[in-house]
Amino acid sequence: MSRMKKEERNENAEKKRGVSRFTPYALIGPAMALMAVFVFYPLADLVYLSFFDYNLIGKKKFAGLGNYKVLFFVKTDFWEALSNTAVYTGTVVVLSLLLAVLFAMWLERDSLVNRFLQKSMFTPYLISMVSCAYIWSWMYNDDSGILNAMLAMFGLPLSRWLNDSHIALFCVAAVAVWKSLGYYLIIVLASVRTIPPEILEAAELDNTSPVRKFFRITLPLAMPGIAVASVFTFLGSLEEAQGTLLVGFPQVKTMPVELYGVIMEYPLTAGPVLSLILIIPTVLILFLMRKYINADNLSQGYGMK
Repeated sequence: MSRMKKEERNENAEKKRGVSRFTPYALIGPAMALMAVFVFYPLADLVYLSFFDYNLIGKKKFAGLGNYKVLFFVKTDFWEALSNTAVYTGTVVVLSLLLAVLFAMWLERDSLVNRFLQKSMFTPYLISMVSCAYIWSWMYNDDSGILNAMLAMFGLPLSRWLNDSHIALFCVAAVAVWKSLGYYLIIVLASVRTIPPEILEAAELDNTSPVRKFFRITLPLAMPGIAVASVFTFLGSLEEAQGTLLVGFPQVKTMPVELYGVIMEYPLTAGPVLSLILIIPTVLILFLMRKYINADNLSQGYGMK
């Protein structure tokens, strides 16, 4: 009875404040309408167009799996672009997260020097990709690049960098890691700094080794921020095209670069097929990270204060 009376009092209080049970739906309605128009409808139309042959002028002709056959069997460099994208994305994600965690542990203490280092590492993120590509293209230059100059200084054999098909992909990945590391560092560092100091002090009193303390306490408690950084890193590297075009092309072709070639050389509706292939990993990674990407963590800002 007391519970029913409490619910009645809450309902009466809400009515006095002019809040009804439909108020939350009215508040999120505009946002959901925008998502329906600009997200869900384009995705559904993308799936629909992938089964048709359409040149934007004439009528749509049902093509069945014809567009998929173009990509998988006619476009011979599709599989190369797919493998390059997988290697590139994996390299960028692993290196970015590893370096972000290491630097976060190093810069955990709030000091003037650490704040300066944080800002310095964040600076490349503010530089346009065109400028970054110009800088790194000069550094990778076979004749006048600073990297080969350093190798020559130590008497080591020179490298062809971007002209070597075996390492060109990793050279482009290094540019992406250098540019975005500062951004992911801030996310991970913010999560690390929200760990209650009492827990770390208790571990020190128990004579817990630094390695054990990191893997048993710091890493699990900072995992929400690390998970968010991993999602951002994955999505950013998956859609990356500027760096590949400006630094690694034509030695390096990834899926976003391949998308331009498909649109230019093949039926326009072969493009939606490639777009869907790029969307599938995004949906999967968001599904796998749903434990950390939820309403509670969003409301808390993933511990970023």
